[in-house]
Amino acid sequence: MSDSDSSNKSDSCDETSDDLNFDNKELISDGCIHYTRRCKFVSPCCQKIFTCRICHDEEVTSHQLNRHAVEGLVCSSCDCKQPVSNKCISCGISFGNYFCPVCCMFDDRDKGQFHCDKCGICRVGGRDNFFHCEKCGLCLPTIKLNAHRCIEKSSQSNCPICMEDIHTSRIPAHVPKCGHLIHSKCYRMLLKSGNFRCPSCGVSMEDMKQYWEKLDEEIQVTPMPSEYSDMKQWILCQDCQNVSHVKFHVLGMKCETCGSYNTCGADGPSNSEGTRV
Repeated sequence: MSDSDSSNKSDSCDETSDDLNFDNKELISDGCIHYTRRCKFVSPCCQKIFTCRICHDEEVTSHQLNRHAVEGLVCSSCDCKQPVSNKCISCGISFGNYFCPVCCMFDDRDKGQFHCDKCGICRVGGRDNFFHCEKCGLCLPTIKLNAHRCIEKSSQSNCPICMEDIHTSRIPAHVPKCGHLIHSKCYRMLLKSGNFRCPSCGVSMEDMKQYWEKLDEEIQVTPMPSEYSDMKQWILCQDCQNVSHVKFHVLGMKCETCGSYNTCGADGPSNSEGTRV
């Protein structure tokens, strides 16, 4: 969600964190750049020891770790192997200020982490700042409570640009007005390249009013050659889904209903060819 709309920070508890001090003891990170914590876990899939599930997935490319299946930990301070908890049964050290027994999540950075039972994962940003949309299947900022378009299980899909799963991604997601989710970094990349259309449905993702006005001016000072000056074309507006019969222009053809230039050629009542006025 633009960063103000950034609701689906799925697993963003996995962000890179800096080393901090806890109870005046130096943290032991074992080279992990993703979390600040004092434990490692025994991978249930390959029985190897890793500091976090991201370290596992980066090293073991044949499969991904199921964090919910983790049953054993190793204290980074005394190397004692033990069941999952937030306190070492041997030396008594706390493994992290934030602890989620469901996700086996430990982190000393305060990111407003909270576990959403309906999402099934931990998120960041503060529980009071989000609500879970049952239809979309994800947590959204409270400012979006009555201001977003619901799409059935919209988070249970891949980003249409990078094809990474959105629901479990650590990258925040952007929700354009059409309701289709896209990673925020992919969204910014699209806008930077001059592409303002949703890659899923083609609807304009930004307020294009000023751009349409500039295009109006360009078309006014760029007349078509005489052989095309009286030609008209059927168009479909991808923003309002209405069909119009408008003057053909190579720079763009404007929807008669909403004024958008986000249009494409369409079949008219009889044919799809350009016609004379």
